[in-house]
Amino acid sequence: MRSLVMRMKVRATVVALVPALLLAAVGCGSNSPDSAPPGKGPDPKGSASPASGAPGAPAATPGGSAAPRAGGTKAERSALEQGDLPGYQISAEGKNPNAPDGQPQADKKACQPLADIMGDKPDPAARETVNRGIGSQKQVGLAVSASVSSYTESDAKALIARLRAAVPACGTGFTATVEKQAGTYRDVRAADYRTAGDESVSWTTTAAAQGVSAQVHLVVVRSGDTIVRLMALNVAAAQQKTQVPQEVADKQLEKVRRAG
Repeated sequence: MRSLVMRMKVRATVVALVPALLLAAVGCGSNSPDSAPPGKGPDPKGSASPASGAPGAPAATPGGSAAPRAGGTKAERSALEQGDLPGYQISAEGKNPNAPDGQPQADKKACQPLADIMGDKPDPAARETVNRGIGSQKQVGLAVSASVSSYTESDAKALIARLRAAVPACGTGFTATVEKQAGTYRDVRAADYRTAGDESVSWTTTAAAQGVSAQVHLVVVRSGDTIVRLMALNVAAAQQKTQVPQEVADKQLEKVRRAG
């Protein structure tokens, strides 16, 4: 019961910490029996998409990946689908309806690029953003938010440059506010992370609000005119250092290349 209460507190706090994205992942971030409040089933807005083969699920190829979507924008074709990653549940429902809308505002100008990353899109220059929530079935509590955004190539390059400058400038932390909900980000630190994109930036931070904190790992990758944004935390063990699984990043970038 105590672990359940802590999980619920962390989930409530994440609304203020990473308002636009991680709420989608949190709903499918734990496959343990006590991941939902007693007497309630999984939240249909935050849970994973139907299992492959169920009505409404994308068809799976023999190799275990969802069949590519026909038509749609490049961002839509690039987005991960249920069946793309064995061992993970993928929610195509998008943002949790209880999360606040818009771009968080940082209390330090130099840190605004990092605050923007936590918003509805990586920054205001994004032409389109498609979000997914990913929950690991192998590591209980691991939740990843993945998004694909379309840009002009010059705007995509500029975003990576701003993030690279912001990470060292904001090492001591900053506060971000959206819809009057505030969260602080402490100990912003660059992190080594391998990706197959054209260029990338990765960092870790401790997000905190209302006396609860969580370790968060972020990876932002440019592939041509497309920006991939990945964020990970463990909703079952918020103080545990976590990392975006390499297989998630690799599969997401593979789909971006295929959609291109």
